Order: sequence, then C-alpha cells, then structure tokens
Amino acid sequence: MSIFKKTILTVLASLLLIGNVYADKIKIGTEGAYPPWNSKDASGALIGFEVELAHSLCRYIGRQCEVVEQDWDGMIPALQMRKFDAIMAGMSITDERKKVITFSQGYADEVASLAVMKGSDLEGMETLDGVNLTLGGSAVNKALKTITGALSGKTVCTQTGTIHQNFLESGDVGKVNVRTYKTQDEVNLDLEAGRCDVALAAAVAFTDYAEKSGKSVVLVGPTFSGGAFGNGVGVGLRQGDAELLKAFNKAIDQARKDGVISRLAIKYFGFDASM
Repeated sequence: MSIFKKTILTVLASLLLIGNVYADKIKIGTEGAYPPWNSKDASGALIGFEVELAHSLCRYIGRQCEVVEQDWDGMIPALQMRKFDAIMAGMSITDERKKVITFSQGYADEVASLAVMKGSDLEGMETLDGVNLTLGGSAVNKALKTITGALSGKTVCTQTGTIHQNFLESGDVGKVNVRTYKTQDEVNLDLEAGRCDVALAAAVAFTDYAEKSGKSVVLVGPTFSGGAFGNGVGVGLRQGDAELLKAFNKAIDQARKDGVISRLAIKYFGFDASM
C-alpha cells in the first residue's frame, strides 16, 4: 500500500473517531442569566446549580457534556431546531410546555415569590406562608383575594415567557399591569430603580440578587407553587427522544440517591430544594 493511501486511511480513521466522540456528547442549553440556577462568572464561563448538575448527570449517563448559552425566549425553538439536545434552565414542568416538549422527572422545586424594595407599602401584606394553586381551597382563595387588592394599580415586573408571567396574566389575581423583561437581571435592576412597584420570580432569584448586590430587596406575601407554576423543574427534551429521556431519568434517580442534588441545592440556594 502506498504512503499516500496509508495517509488517507489514517485521516479517515481519525475523522471517524472524532465523529464518534462528538456523537457521544450531550449538548445542554441554559440561559446563563438566572442565578443561582444558571449564570456566568466574571470571565463569561457558565456557572450555577444547573451547570454543575448537568455535568453530574452526564457523568452518570456516561457521556461527555457541553453546556451552551441560549436566550430564554428562544430556548424551546432552539431545542426543536436541534441546536442542543436538552434544556436545563430553571424550566418548570407545565402542561402548556408539555404540549411541545417532553420533560424528565423533576429535580428541584422552584417556589415563586413577590418582591419589593424595603419601605414599600406592600411589606405588611398578610397571607398564608405558601399558596399551592393545585390544592386550592378557601384559604388559598382568600390569599389570592388579598394579593389581588394589594396589586391593584401597581406595576408588576417579571421575565417574559415564564410561569410568572403566565400567573400574572391568568386572572387569578385580577387584571394586573404587567411589565415584562428579557432577563431576570433587567427585572432586578428596574425594581431597584423604582420602575416596578413589585416583581415576581423564583424566590431564590431575589434572595441571590439581594445577597450579591447588597440591595434591600424584600420578599412579600406567600410563596407560590402548583397550577400555573408547574410541578418542579426538569430537563426539557424533544418529543420522541425516548432513549435520552430514560437516561436522564435514571441519572436523576442516581444523583438523588447519592445526595448530589441536595448538596448542590444547599450550595447554591442555601436550602435543600431537591425533589
């Protein structure tokens, strides 16, 4: 065999090997702008609870993991266009989203909360500590009525395309003046600047911002779960991707059993939000 043919065969073999390596890689999309679930450090590297968890799950699955950044409002379309294989971006499991993508089992709870700047007249709002919209009942209805009155005439800020926007526009707390933003960072900044009377997001998004910025952000009213807020956060996958769904569910089971999810939740949230 000529040296030329040997060289060609060697190159082809190398290309095949590289192709197999990439075929074994799971590419995961995250926002990188929703701390402490996912964010970026000073160098621009992706960090956070879900970034670490993603790499842990990939290790359990036995495949390489690449976490890539994607704007929130294009997250599901990008998954469907095969820009990545899975979503781990603080995405709650809701019936509406399940119409277009598949979810793994949940790996963490994402209770929501209203937040104001210290000194707001909403600080004294008295309701239940927690409202589960799925359970309902007279106590929940009474709390929602209190919140409806409190938000009347107020500007409520939230991130676009989220469960929080869905709730505010659901009618459960009346007709609300909602202002939406592309990222949670923008919500935080406008709340601080007084362009929002109150904001709605994951409770940990506000507590993380208050801790890191030193700003006097205060949680008010109950925490919210169930109903429009979904049933925990899971890995989003393309419909029909049964093999990857099975792999992620098995990996989540093992990560839960080994205490990995609990440990990472405590590290980033300050409490065990694992499911």
